[in-house]
Amino acid sequence: MTTLPERPNTALLVIDVQNGVMAGAPHRDGVIANINTLIDKARAEDVPVIWVQHSDDGLKQGSEEWQYVPELVRADAEPLVHKLYGDSFEDTELEAVLAERGVGRLVVTGAQTDACVRSTLHGALVRGYDVTLVGDAHTTEDLTAYGAPSPDQVIAHTNLYWKFQTAPGRTAGTVDTTEVTFTPAAVN
Repeated sequence: MTTLPERPNTALLVIDVQNGVMAGAPHRDGVIANINTLIDKARAEDVPVIWVQHSDDGLKQGSEEWQYVPELVRADAEPLVHKLYGDSFEDTELEAVLAERGVGRLVVTGAQTDACVRSTLHGALVRGYDVTLVGDAHTTEDLTAYGAPSPDQVIAHTNLYWKFQTAPGRTAGTVDTTEVTFTPAAVN
């Protein structure tokens, strides 16, 4: 149901699962395992896997913190989108990468829930994409010292509110890893 004409395909988006981002993240190992499960499934079904990698003062390009976690291995043919802002579309080639592959639906995983994941979810929906969040395949750091809710509350709230997002001609939803299909009919 995407509002992007002639874009029937789905892609798996893996956002910022980098050493510095994932250091100390709750449920780190389980989230990474779920993302690996989705990557394997996407590859088996010839669904594009698109990797996004963030750079900033704390994640200097080329540093160990900037590198993707070693448990996730990008295939050479899979696009890697470099970004400087929370929204993976902002000032990147992500839109061109998706258009080239006829993608109008995204299945989103990664980190951080309350920053880059959430920004990208909204960025995709307003750009016309159908967007499914994988509820057990994203995480965030503990920012309670700054007044934020606990990471588990942030994750639960994001999963809840994204489940009910809608926009004209577009769908959104939240599913667990075991419920993910890469066909549009499965969007909840």
